[in-house]
Amino acid sequence: MAKRLIGTGLYIDNVGGIIVETEAYERDDPASHSFRGPSPRNAVMFGPPGHAYVYRSYGLHWCLNTVCLPGSAVLIRAIEPRAGMETMRKRRAMEHLHLLCSGPGRLCQALGVDGTLNGFALDHRPFRLEFADAQPDIAVATRIGISQAVEQPWRFALCGSPFVSRKVT
Repeated sequence: MAKRLIGTGLYIDNVGGIIVETEAYERDDPASHSFRGPSPRNAVMFGPPGHAYVYRSYGLHWCLNTVCLPGSAVLIRAIEPRAGMETMRKRRAMEHLHLLCSGPGRLCQALGVDGTLNGFALDHRPFRLEFADAQPDIAVATRIGISQAVEQPWRFALCGSPFVSRKVT
């Protein structure tokens, strides 16, 4: 699913763009919030697929994931802004287009994602997903911003996109 989401349009109340970077997390993955089993914080990860798992990273930034299988989710790391640019710029208090949604915390701030969206179905308002007709060229790399299972090649990015959080080589 992490690969399939690359090139997909993600919109929240008509603000958003094209997903250009994701990371996968599985149930038995020590870097996953689900690794130690269900808890009040990660309960959504053990629910039905296609729902938003939203959490705070280090108590500072919201992060948006889509649940795939029980205990497995895909972190949306970056999008290419396409709609609602003025709203995103206002929320982020910045003009630079390439930095609006480059990274999970920036993306959530720009799209207005917070804990109130945790558990929402991604195929219902305020969310809208528009899957691409064809799979674009995808670069594969190891995940970033974690301290365990860093060797897993579960980070995916749209080849050549200037909107990714960190260049994929």
